[in-house]
Amino acid sequence: MEVENSMNEKRILVAVDESEESIHALSWCLANLFPQRNNVILFLLYVKPVPLYYSISAAGFPSSANVEATENYGKYRATSVMSRAQAVCKQINTNIKVEKKVGTGDAKEVICAAVKALEADILVVGCHDYGVLKRTLLGSVSDYCSKHVKCPTVVVKKPKTE
Repeated sequence: MEVENSMNEKRILVAVDESEESIHALSWCLANLFPQRNNVILFLLYVKPVPLYYSISAAGFPSSANVEATENYGKYRATSVMSRAQAVCKQINTNIKVEKKVGTGDAKEVICAAVKALEADILVVGCHDYGVLKRTLLGSVSDYCSKHVKCPTVVVKKPKTE
């Protein structure tokens, strides 16, 4: 994921996924963090989870048909999320330089590694706003990233609808 960084270029990394929260965070970022200048680059990062194989062959290995189907579905999800994010970018601000990146693995680890590799100046992530129990069981990607990256992190909460 290495990318050259010009001295005047501001680099903003937005983590996107299938959720409404991440699309809201992207929209918020586009509306609030982009100055009216051309030296900003927006990195959209989608992290594919490590695939879990559901059918095991008699020898104890994942079946090749299931591996291929799972990998194809992961590619489809990545393409779908990036297309949706790209559409939001074009709708809000058409002068933005956008680069799409896809990683695989544990989202919090991949996001932190991408911030470092891409030399991001700001990380923007959405917040699912889980309760204490769910956050304890699942962990919080935004909380982890804010503690482990060396750049400012903006955690965008989607307003609750009543």
